[in-house]
Amino acid sequence: MSVQTNKPGFTLVEIMIVVAIIGLLAALGLPSMLEAGKNARSRRIAREIKAAGHAFVQYAFDTGAYPADKTPGQIPDGMAPYLGKFPWSEKTTIGGKWDWDHNVFGVKAAVSVRSSDWGDEQMLTIDELIDNGDLGSGQFRRRSGGYMYVLEELN
Repeated sequence: MSVQTNKPGFTLVEIMIVVAIIGLLAALGLPSMLEAGKNARSRRIAREIKAAGHAFVQYAFDTGAYPADKTPGQIPDGMAPYLGKFPWSEKTTIGGKWDWDHNVFGVKAAVSVRSSDWGDEQMLTIDELIDNGDLGSGQFRRRSGGYMYVLEELN
């Protein structure tokens, strides 16, 4: 019987090269995955803001007036049927709380996100999806302590 000394397999150097290549590919792909996640959250919050805005406009159409201003996170009186399963009392997709603004911040009616985890640079992405890409003006803009989607300006 002969003893075989060369066993088939990989050397330590070959394994280290494969691990290094996998690490390099992961490092190259990670920023793209993080950006995709941010873009998905931007699109989601833009849809949610518009949906909430539509609910308040429908309420005003049906009743002839918008509901009174309310504390952030609290559903304004009479809005529960219009919001349905909308997560008004929960933390938003981008952190912070939903807020209904009526006759404050220079607008007659607006849906706001108060105390978001996102800063102006990230909120600009949402503004570009909804509006004009300028947080200082337009339908989606910055306000004290948050950002608002304006439904109606004060006359």
